[in-house]
Amino acid sequence: MTITRADDRVMDLGKLFPADRFVCDAASRSAFESDGLAAFRAKPLAVVIPETADEIVAAVRWCFENDVPFVARGSGTSLSGGSLPVADGIVIALNRMNRILDLNPDARTAVVEPGVINLKVSQAADPYGLYFAPDPSSQTVCTIGGNVAFNAGGAHCLKYGMTSNHVLGMKVVTAAGEVVTMGGASTESIGPDYTGLFCGSEGLFGIALEITLRLLPKPEMFHTVLIGYDSLRAAGDAVSAVIESGLLPGAIEIMDAVSIEAAEAAVKCNYPTGAAAVLIVELEGPKERIAFERELLQRVITATSPVVQMIAKDHEQRMGIWKGRKSVFSAVGRLSPDFLVQDGVVPRNRLGEALVAIEKLSVDSGIRIANVFHAGDGNLHPLIMFDGNIDGMLHRAEAVAADLSQLCISMGGSITGEHGVGMEKRDFLAKMYDANTVEMFDRLRRAFDPKLISNPGKMFPGPEAPSLGMAGLHPLEKAGVIQRE
Repeated sequence: MTITRADDRVMDLGKLFPADRFVCDAASRSAFESDGLAAFRAKPLAVVIPETADEIVAAVRWCFENDVPFVARGSGTSLSGGSLPVADGIVIALNRMNRILDLNPDARTAVVEPGVINLKVSQAADPYGLYFAPDPSSQTVCTIGGNVAFNAGGAHCLKYGMTSNHVLGMKVVTAAGEVVTMGGASTESIGPDYTGLFCGSEGLFGIALEITLRLLPKPEMFHTVLIGYDSLRAAGDAVSAVIESGLLPGAIEIMDAVSIEAAEAAVKCNYPTGAAAVLIVELEGPKERIAFERELLQRVITATSPVVQMIAKDHEQRMGIWKGRKSVFSAVGRLSPDFLVQDGVVPRNRLGEALVAIEKLSVDSGIRIANVFHAGDGNLHPLIMFDGNIDGMLHRAEAVAADLSQLCISMGGSITGEHGVGMEKRDFLAKMYDANTVEMFDRLRRAFDPKLISNPGKMFPGPEAPSLGMAGLHPLEKAGVIQRE
């Protein structure tokens, strides 16, 4: 094997970690060469696996002193290529930074390390009648550090806001190796909101070492309704009707017929058959308020001419409804060998119009698109299905994804709702913001990262972009050893 100058430097980094937590062989590095956006791949020079905050700081300072780029990564569930490494850089894997350091039920706070799984926080808080509100669909596997980096959302963020609304403070190491504290344990912070600035910075500022989260009391009662419609537009227009009535549900979600088909095949969620789309509306709160709101919701829904309704009678039926919704992203894999998950936002009152445009785009392109999204805040998640083994299909799918981003911009929306810009949509940053605003973003980034070594190539266009990695069947597929189902 040829040892390059860069390889020599990486071996020097290895002296800071035990041998079992410094990965530099090609096979092990392959496990880190892509994230949830598998269309992009880049094999890092090495991977380090810290178990303490001091080890993270040491790795970052080494990278800064040696001008080596790095990417922090948890479970790698980013759908925008946000945790994709660069080929001449280091991956700092945070999976072992998974401790809940403190849980204070009186203050309703939890201090966690960045590698803690989202759902684990609510499970730890459950005995105290508390929970962590942001609930991405990947909450059983995604980490809090990644949630912070991309300001993740989820079904219930319509009512409670995004991750940034639930992070009170952080200890971070900047890309220059400086350890700083932002915010605190109180909702009343003093000075500029640096915590809010760090949330959603997509790993371009540095790495969170400790994160103080706000916990909420669990709702006393839920009222969950699944409503079927004979068109996707009717479901979209029903969202506007619910919001205009003055109701603020905990969640409003839409799934189209393709998504329903995928969910039924994967988890047998027993959704009503024959609907072109279903709307999930969930009210939550004190019993007295839910008793009033459920009657109002029923009147609103009846006026939207649904074809079928199903009200969850107990916790098991409620979980069944949500199981179908939360399974869609992985379930679509049963219908298509590959797919791109888009993430954009349109004004809520134009949701029905946007869905009609997406259907037309699917017909015109000949590419099947499944729609499942957080309808309450206009956050679209079209799943663009294709077969990467067919020459040119990935690029056709990417063209459709680009058209969807442009659609969101033209309707006064955003290119991202909760997945970040990442690799996927960085070319659209300048289409959404004017030059002065993009320059301001860049100045902010350089204040934390003067050498541009923290997660380079993301959000802002740069030379570090890897090539598309989808090039036909996996060798084991060709040999008939494995197959896609």
